[in-house]
Amino acid sequence: MVPPVGPGLDSTIASTGPSSTTTKEASVPEDTSRSGRKRQAIVEAATALFLDKGYQGTSMDEIASAAAVSKQTVYKHFADKERLFSAMILGTLTAVAEPFATEIRALTETEDVEKDLGELARSYVAAVLQPRVVQLRRLIISEAGRLPALTRAYYERAPERTLRGLADCFEHLAGRGLLKVDEPPVAAEHFAFLILGRLLDKALFYGLPEPFPEAELNRSAEAGVRVFLAAYRPR
Repeated sequence: MVPPVGPGLDSTIASTGPSSTTTKEASVPEDTSRSGRKRQAIVEAATALFLDKGYQGTSMDEIASAAAVSKQTVYKHFADKERLFSAMILGTLTAVAEPFATEIRALTETEDVEKDLGELARSYVAAVLQPRVVQLRRLIISEAGRLPALTRAYYERAPERTLRGLADCFEHLAGRGLLKVDEPPVAAEHFAFLILGRLLDKALFYGLPEPFPEAELNRSAEAGVRVFLAAYRPR
């Protein structure tokens, strides 16, 4: 029988909003207060343990020890392991997704769609295929049955949010005559899977410990953009 999601997980998910951070690194924004530093140490320790041992294999005692804080301090910041796991996942997600959403919005003002779409594609593959982001994605998938609210939130705030942003962007570019798009959501799906599909599958299934070479990421991005524009550039 699958255990129910803890009573506080939905509120944790709801309260984890977008961040103003502009870094593309997969890390949670830091709070420099004493309490904030302890919280950050707990999240970093939990992240390392969850990635190494999985959600089920990690205990709050181990997290407290790795963070060099008391177990009481861990529970002061996070009522249970589910909330800590949620904060770690969604904090990392925000640090990666928010800057990319800004890049998508900026593309609506392009004067050179081929050049700027290529830059967006390169940013896309670099962000999504960071080793830690791939590890977290794999970890979330493994807990989909146990923590459905969290995995649903991750999907809505990462892949689905990106597709909505791309669809809005492509609709705007079509209105400017730079693309010919009848169904913006479909065009967004085509773009995403042309850019990411093979490499993301490989990263998830192979469990690659090292990042892809930059040249391979760029080849995938550039090839995807060429095919996308062959389909959606005005004739």
